[in-house]
Amino acid sequence: MTITESKQNTYIIAGLVISLILVVVDLIGKFASLTFTTWFKWLPSILLIIALIIACRSFGKERDGLVTFGNIFGYGFKITLFVTGIMVVYSLLSIYFIFPEMKDLAIEEARKQMEEKGTLSQDNIEAALAMTRKLFIPFAIAGIIIGTLIIGAIGSLLGAAFTKKIKT
Repeated sequence: MTITESKQNTYIIAGLVISLILVVVDLIGKFASLTFTTWFKWLPSILLIIALIIACRSFGKERDGLVTFGNIFGYGFKITLFVTGIMVVYSLLSIYFIFPEMKDLAIEEARKQMEEKGTLSQDNIEAALAMTRKLFIPFAIAGIIIGTLIIGAIGSLLGAAFTKKIKT
């Protein structure tokens, strides 16, 4: 592998490191019963944005600022795609094998929130929860993909904006 090839593949290493951080944070949250707290729900998104900004800035520095906004955004989004794939795999492993009780806890949390709002009858709540049970995995996967891609796009945009570029 040449130096140019290794520089081109740094998004894989960055994606692995970011994914590892997000998995560890998720595991800590689940073991510490923080999963359903409001502040903890936002922590992975904030960490992903910060990590992407750092990775994008590093990418620009590796190339001595001879990059464009599009180059940097593309680099950050490649990382995002890689992280998204890893997080989907981790989430499936987590739901099926590591924390199988999380599905029931999430549905119970949804029940509590619906009952607190008081806008739905008990029959409507039961119908909504029955549908959620049936579609839990597709909803979870779709949420992970869409959420990670949107947050990753924001982080990549910010990373590209905050990276010093030399005009030639």
